[in-house]
Amino acid sequence: MIKISIINGPNLNMLGLREVNHYGKYTLEDINKEISGVAKDLSLDVDFFQSNSEGDIVTYIQNCRNVFDGIIINPGAYTHTSVAIRDALLAVSIPFVEVHLSNVHAREEFRKQSYFSDKALGVITGFGKAGYLFALKGISEHIAATKTALS
Repeated sequence: MIKISIINGPNLNMLGLREVNHYGKYTLEDINKEISGVAKDLSLDVDFFQSNSEGDIVTYIQNCRNVFDGIIINPGAYTHTSVAIRDALLAVSIPFVEVHLSNVHAREEFRKQSYFSDKALGVITGFGKAGYLFALKGISEHIAATKTALS
């Protein structure tokens, strides 16, 4: 079974309360429930992690090595600042998809800079919670195709 880790960065635990015009009214728990349902339909095993701490995210990613086949990450504000999280993702050599709820390219200039996009398998931005579902389907198809090619 393909195993995917869903990682959410700072302030995503506040979804449903903060800036609903950008992020929507749904909570992170709502998103995780929807992801779990789709994962079950796709016969995927998913795990969820959220932290407001850069170091905790780095340690979690390091612990994903040899456990998960793929990562879906919404780094939140760390998108624009964290070389440490980027380095952790590169160190574990797990394919990952970068997800953002809002269209970061239609917002403040600093949000257009990502430390992850150039290394990500793909980037999904602006589709709200559906972005996670697009990422789940895309990364699972990529992993399945890669495993088939290696067989």
